[in-house]
Parts: sequence; structure tokens; C-alpha cells
Amino acid sequence: MSKDWLELRQHADTGIETIRAHFEGHAFDPHWHDSYLVGITLSGTQQFHCRRERHHSRPGDAFLLEPGEIHDGDAPVEGGFTYLTFYLDDRWLNTTLRGLYDAVPSSYALHFSHTIAREPQLIRTIAQTFSALHSDEMRIVQQGTMDALLGELTHHCQWRKRIPTQIQSVAIAHRARDYLHAHIGDNIGLTDLARETGTDRFTLTRCFKREFGLSPHAWLVQLRLTTARAQLARGDQPADVAAAVGFADQSHLGRWFQRAYRISPAHYRRLCTNLPDDNLK
Repeated sequence: MSKDWLELRQHADTGIETIRAHFEGHAFDPHWHDSYLVGITLSGTQQFHCRRERHHSRPGDAFLLEPGEIHDGDAPVEGGFTYLTFYLDDRWLNTTLRGLYDAVPSSYALHFSHTIAREPQLIRTIAQTFSALHSDEMRIVQQGTMDALLGELTHHCQWRKRIPTQIQSVAIAHRARDYLHAHIGDNIGLTDLARETGTDRFTLTRCFKREFGLSPHAWLVQLRLTTARAQLARGDQPADVAAAVGFADQSHLGRWFQRAYRISPAHYRRLCTNLPDDNLK
């Protein structure tokens, strides 16, 4: 019998998801999120790959991941690991943090300096913010702890600008990414992407992997999953979501969703909306 468990809340004002969970053995297949991920390991050892490195997050360690960063997860020691985390919307975080700086060019992107951080003040602030949001404290308490967290995160961030030698490769990868976004539900081939980016399939794949860490096909699956997650959170039915984002059917969506998030689409929808699954009536 599985000893894994997961608690999920969605903050009414900001849409921030807070999660507390425990996993033993294999936890997650490689996947990415479209939000910044901030959390703490509470017990055990959480092992994951990110930025081409293997990381070990232990009790009291904070982990900081950016949108699009590929990561997996497993428990390398007996007893598993427990953690808390929340997802901060990309546009919301960038817009809010820019208010703490005098001037930041729009061409710069927010970048976490380290994937693992062990500064006590950051750990305390993450824990306090999570508690305020997850326990639905008074709004003034929630907003106060969130402001404190954002102030603390500025010590672990930098504004990153791409170097000139990367520009052409990045442009190819981003045109392909934009095409995948625009045709998320279509049966897209590499030839379609190569034509749209004005290059060949092999150059396209090489540039895409360099920029996003995944092949175009693997990245498209993750795009469909993160889009499905957003649609489920607003109450759409799993079968409708599967069709909208390009999965063959609801069971196809379910298999991929379970592998990435360790929760079924229907269960995730219920946790976010408190709505029953019409297919179960």
C-alpha cells in the first residue's frame, strides 16, 4: 500500500497553489512548470536533477526553480521525503519584483542564482508564507508574509541577459516554441517546425534542446500538461481538456498527468474547485 500523500490548496486572491506532500521511492518523471517554484524539504532526502546537475535537498533546505526548468524527483533513502512548495506565476512575480528595483530593462529575465539555498532567514520566510496561504490566514497576514518573501527572494535573484552568440539559436528555439503554443492541439511534425523556423529538422532539434533542455516532442507534452493543469483548475472536465490540448483521450491525459504530478486529472480538478467529476456520477 502506497504511503504517498498530497495536500493542495489554491489561494483565492492570486491563484497561487500551495502543496504539502510526501513521497517514497520514485516521485516524479522529468517535467516542467510555467511558474516559479519555491519550497522547503521538511524531512528525508529529496533527490532531483535540474540544470544538468543532481541535487539533494534535505530538511531545512530551500529549493528554487524557474519556469521551464526540467526536473524530476525521487527518494534515495528509506522513509521517503516530505516537502512544502508553492507556485508563483511568472508574470506576477516579475511585475512585482520589478517594483523593488529602480530600473530593469524589459529584455532581462528573472533568474534564481542557486537551485538549493540554505539561508535560515529565507527558510523561515518561505515557511511563514506557506502557512499563511495554505491555512487561509487573514488577508493582511497573507499579504505581509508574501511581501517579506519577495523581499527575501531579491537576495537570491539576478536579472539575466543573453549573450550575443546565443541569439540566433535562441531565436530558432523560441519561434518553434511559439508555434507549438499556437498549435497545441494539432498533430505537429518536426517538418512543420523546421518550415516555420526556416531551418532543417536537425538544427531545429539541436537549438531547441540547447534552449529548453528537451526535444520539441517532449516539450510539447509538457506544454499540454501544464495547459491541462490550468484548465482543470478552472473546472473544465478532464475529457474536454484532453481533447482541447491534443491528447488522444482522457485516459491518455491521465497517464501523462499521473506520471508528472502524481495525481489524477479528476482528483486535481476536485482539489482546486470542489466540483464533482460529472463522469463519475
